[in-house]
Amino acid sequence: MSTHSTTVKEQKVSPLANLNAEALANLILENKKIHDDFFDISYARALTCKVLHLINEVYFRPVFVGFDDMPNRKDTKYPVIFASNHSGMAFPWDAIIFKSAIFEKQNYQLNKVVRALIAPVLSHNRLMNPFMIDHFWKRVGGVDATFLNFETMMHNPDTNLLIYPEGIAGIGKGFNRKYQLQQLATSFVRISLKYRADIQPFATINAEYINPYTYSFSVINKQSAKMGISFLPIGVLTIFLLFQPWLFYYAWPAKLTFIRGQRIKPYEWLDKPFEEMTEEDIQLVRDRIHDQMQTELTEAVVKHGQVRFNIKELFRKMWTHKQLFPFYLPFGWPLLFREFERQYSNNKGKQLDDIQLNLGWGAFFRLLYHNPVTICYFIPILGWIPLAIMGFRKPKPYGAQQTRSGKIAILLAFLLVLGVIGWIGIG
Repeated sequence: MSTHSTTVKEQKVSPLANLNAEALANLILENKKIHDDFFDISYARALTCKVLHLINEVYFRPVFVGFDDMPNRKDTKYPVIFASNHSGMAFPWDAIIFKSAIFEKQNYQLNKVVRALIAPVLSHNRLMNPFMIDHFWKRVGGVDATFLNFETMMHNPDTNLLIYPEGIAGIGKGFNRKYQLQQLATSFVRISLKYRADIQPFATINAEYINPYTYSFSVINKQSAKMGISFLPIGVLTIFLLFQPWLFYYAWPAKLTFIRGQRIKPYEWLDKPFEEMTEEDIQLVRDRIHDQMQTELTEAVVKHGQVRFNIKELFRKMWTHKQLFPFYLPFGWPLLFREFERQYSNNKGKQLDDIQLNLGWGAFFRLLYHNPVTICYFIPILGWIPLAIMGFRKPKPYGAQQTRSGKIAILLAFLLVLGVIGWIGIG
């Protein structure tokens, strides 16, 4: 039996609900720009090949169970809606790894992969984009999760959809609530019922150990929310975050496992048309989906969640790729992502092979030279000053060159480095 509330007052109802069919169709038509807005399939593929493949191969080592036969978007009138649990108290690496690994596994065929509906806070806050890469989430296919955008993406003929129906509550749940599915939004239920679209649940296992033994406190979260950060994890590494800013994006080497569940056809559960369904009908369907997903998640944890890190495999992979040290480890990711971003921006429109990261021993300092702002990620306390300046300013338009304020931030980073070195020398 479900333990979550089913009261109408707790669920936000779509502001589009009162529009007639013609008015909604016009809105969707005007909004179809989001199908391609910022999305750069070449960028997504290059990022997967040049950056995320290495991280997946060595660090997270994802395993997929039941994903050999992915739904082909060309075979369905409307997208299949993939839905999963979120990891708690961690940067959403689980979504990044799932999307990139599926993309590679399906040989970059857009009709066999997914595009994600993402919490708007991720795309609107530069700090919430990996290493403050402007428009990262949207460039890899993400779309802000609004009612209109969801409706519009159901008319996208190219790809299926991915949602995490727990929303921010799923990311912000503490470790004490690991693998406990939070209350699901009803928006994806409404969409499924309206368009008679299937829901494909899958369980994400071991992602709770991306940032384990970390907890959430409402008092602290209220303060961090004022800065555009929905929650601030409190755990063993929190104090060290002041001294090493790169830890903001840190992840433990959890061996991520994704288990495909039983496909759901909620439109077959009710014997009435969508227009006649009540709010209570929709919430009962939502709760039934929640119960199925929770049951499958609990079973998957028992079967696949007992080996959380597989340290022997991790060290074996690290040794095999020792020539690429340290870029498969979290403290090498700032340089790995920023160098890719620099080269892709310089080589946009050229061949994938033109992006040569040339990773290896000694590359760390060469990449620092080419990406001086990344020095800030390694400066204790003071490094947060330029990062905060960059993190809270408005993202520059996609494709724009480095602005004057960006150059000032880089100069400030160098001055901070000199200041810290001088302070250490005097001490």
